[in-house]
Amino acid sequence: MSAHCQLTGATPGFGNRISHSHRRTPRRFDPNIQRKRYWLPGEGRYIRLTLSTRAVRTVDAIGVEAAVARIRARGGNV
Repeated sequence: MSAHCQLTGATPGFGNRISHSHRRTPRRFDPNIQRKRYWLPGEGRYIRLTLSTRAVRTVDAIGVEAAVARIRARGGNV
């Protein structure tokens, strides 16, 4: 599963891991990605979305229909 949110577009950030001796090695900051299944009443079916935890809260606030409309507006397919 890629570390990419379908709703917010959150992707990994990159930086350095810094040891006690202050040597720097590359690291990745992944968003907290979860797979959630929602009932889409307009289409009469379930959909499975790959969302960050912040996006899960957004779906809870605006509703699944509006969230799917935003995903489709960004060019994503559901």
